[in-house]
Amino acid sequence: MNYRKALELVPTNARTRYNLGNSLLSQHKPKDAMKQYEEAAKTEKNPFFKAAIYHNMGVILQSQKQFGPAIDCYKESLRNYPTDDRTRYNLALCQYQLKKNPNKQKQQNKKQKQQKKDNKKNQNNQKNQQQQQKNQNNQQKQKNQMSKENADQMLRAAMMEENRTQQKVRKAMQQRRQRNVEQNW
Repeated sequence: MNYRKALELVPTNARTRYNLGNSLLSQHKPKDAMKQYEEAAKTEKNPFFKAAIYHNMGVILQSQKQFGPAIDCYKESLRNYPTDDRTRYNLALCQYQLKKNPNKQKQQNKKQKQQKKDNKKNQNNQKNQQQQQKNQNNQQKQKNQMSKENADQMLRAAMMEENRTQQKVRKAMQQRRQRNVEQNW
């Protein structure tokens, strides 16, 4: 809870996201932890912490038997911190497991690609729906708004009516003055 509160205050803090990911991972919530690690990896500048983030991402993927993506994460970790023996060991283990069961990995890769395609389709559908709503809103606004010519005509008509009213008031005032002047003495 404290890490989430800290993120509300400073949402771009990569180390807070990393620590939140560690907490979620210890609570056996790997999907949530992975999201936090991905966000932290985007903004972290320090290579040591970036390596730790990618190492933990690799651990999650390896535990889910997604060896290909885990290997990529471990390699990225080693690019940032090349002397980490734990990461090197996990990388070798993933490579061994991938060679041992290549068919399972291919099936998992196909599933992941299909999920990514489905996610992209869903995102595109959402974008299309949002665009359609914007278009409908714009059309309604245009319908509700008067054309410039109509507005000018209405303004002219109102001004003419105002002038007529003012002329009537002036005539009425002049007639009253004339009555006051014409008294019998």
